[in-house]
Amino acid sequence: MPLISVLTAAHGDRADFLVEAGESLAAQVLPAGWEMEWVVQEDGEKPQLADAVTAFGFARHEAHGAALGAAATRNLALARVGGELLHVLDSDDLVVPNGLAVSIEAFRTRPWLHWVCGQADDLMPDGTRVPVSAMLPPGLIEPGMVSDHLTAYELPPIHPAGMTMRTLLTRAVGGWAGIPRNEDNSLLIAVTELSFGYLLPEVTWLHRKHEGQITTDDRSIPIWCRPHFWS
Repeated sequence: MPLISVLTAAHGDRADFLVEAGESLAAQVLPAGWEMEWVVQEDGEKPQLADAVTAFGFARHEAHGAALGAAATRNLALARVGGELLHVLDSDDLVVPNGLAVSIEAFRTRPWLHWVCGQADDLMPDGTRVPVSAMLPPGLIEPGMVSDHLTAYELPPIHPAGMTMRTLLTRAVGGWAGIPRNEDNSLLIAVTELSFGYLLPEVTWLHRKHEGQITTDDRSIPIWCRPHFWS
């Protein structure tokens, strides 16, 4: 059966959020014939998430027992995934019930696509949802469109945490860059520069807003990730 792998890099201080992320995956209704695995890689010297993760029968947990950071943790998880499609789920975010199915259907009807990105709602601390539209219109995204927008506005026009990609492409570009922050945007740039993608009109995930976020604006991007910095 075709398999979609959901990849999550996690840290022990976000156990409650991680359980909610798992519950959102448990609520997924996949297209007929598809299966899902949740590959969780735990960062940090004192692993503590195994019980929370393995409570979900579709999940596989591994901890490397060292503080390696987000990029290395994601790449270690990438080495473990078995699906032909790869969905990235941050440990504090949620997938809406049909989120994975909508993305899989986009690949089925457009087999030449290499990545798909869904729209997001911000999930506020009080539980309310605030729509956040991508900066590009829904539809086909040709190679270079994302980096052109980034060069012009210094902001990525879509959010990398809403992406589903072909696993082979993710590995071919080297996964996540070993930089201090915004390693997800570096992968976004590489994937969208090389391949056709599709921006869905549907909301597929919830971007949780909370005090523990690394940045107050996850769309920010450091100068070394901007295409014109290297030109």
